[in-house]
Amino acid sequence: MFELPAKALEIKDEVEAFFNRRILPNHKLWLQQAHQGQSVPDIEQTLRLEAKELGLWNMALPRLTHDEPGMRLSNLEFTGVAEILGRLEWASNVFNCHAPDVPNMELLQLFATAEQKEQWLNPLLNGDIGSAFAMTEPHAASSDPVNLATSITRDGDEFVINGSKWFSSNASHANCKLIILVGVTDPDAAKSKRQSLVLIPRDAPGIKLLRNLPVFEHLSDTNTHPEMEFNNVRIPASNLLGEQGAGFAIGQARLGPARLHHCMRAIGECEVLISLMIKRSQERSTFGKRIDEYSSTQEAISLSRIELDQCRLLVQRAAHLLDTVGNKVARKQISMIKVAVARVYQSIADRTIQLYGARGVTNDTPAARAFGKARAFRIYDGPDEVHLQTIARLEAQEQDGNLLEHYLLNR
Repeated sequence: MFELPAKALEIKDEVEAFFNRRILPNHKLWLQQAHQGQSVPDIEQTLRLEAKELGLWNMALPRLTHDEPGMRLSNLEFTGVAEILGRLEWASNVFNCHAPDVPNMELLQLFATAEQKEQWLNPLLNGDIGSAFAMTEPHAASSDPVNLATSITRDGDEFVINGSKWFSSNASHANCKLIILVGVTDPDAAKSKRQSLVLIPRDAPGIKLLRNLPVFEHLSDTNTHPEMEFNNVRIPASNLLGEQGAGFAIGQARLGPARLHHCMRAIGECEVLISLMIKRSQERSTFGKRIDEYSSTQEAISLSRIELDQCRLLVQRAAHLLDTVGNKVARKQISMIKVAVARVYQSIADRTIQLYGARGVTNDTPAARAFGKARAFRIYDGPDEVHLQTIARLEAQEQDGNLLEHYLLNR
């Protein structure tokens, strides 16, 4: 077990108290306002101001400088907080700890110029604007960056962007003012040097919204996944993020913490699902027996607890490594948690649905929505197959073949 310092535990307790006192009781109101078409429900904005006033702000950004607002928690210290935020889909927004803004802010912290930070990072840190990350393309297997086709062409003092993107989360949100786009600046360069990242104002001419994509028939007003076209979009050459041709390496720096945060939040939602399973099993009876008396129910709850606690330890270890040795060294553990948590998340959601029966497939409980999110989780931020390939390759590199010879029988 990874022990958290007293300061991190105090912050966790503060967040939990605020969650129980102000966020959870207002969940129904938030849903009503979201369904009325409020992209940022009024109650969410109210709670954001309250959280910021309390200093419970930007807790997922360990690289904050002394003059930037936030808690400066390490990745490991943030794990306990993230679990709490994962209990409700919108809770992270209240504390400015939500995707895609957090990983985008990390990119800007690491690679932006002073002018870029002033224009984009500071408003994001203050929660004044939102952002999006445009990488995935509808006509390419985007898990392999070599396949990306969106072009970024130099024309004097400008870059011209042409191509299609989708699942650019929140790029169609009313608050989105910045799109960080991955595109090809040199198609003839080495595979890892073809892509670059550029900063595009959301209102730049030539950006066309085609549609907001549903995920398993769920279409959110507050968390959109648009398909977009970029038709001769012109930006200043100074909007290049980092060095030209470094897009692949920069993108990897973003994905490590982003995957970690997704896993942390998923564990928090799984805790809610386990609690719901227990509640349902104690209140429901079939064929003269309470549901929790059946071995199948006991197995569903027990396996969920075993698997979730295993995932928590994996995530804490990955967070510790990310803090101590960095994203590159921790990449095997990051891939491990991405696969493990996504699969356990889906299994626990599936068991919850089964215990709730017909009600489980409705929106009366969070189980059906959780199942859809969990299944999508096995694709976004890199599909299972890519992560399993990475784990196997790195595991093989770490093995000592000379030592293994001693375990083989000589014939």
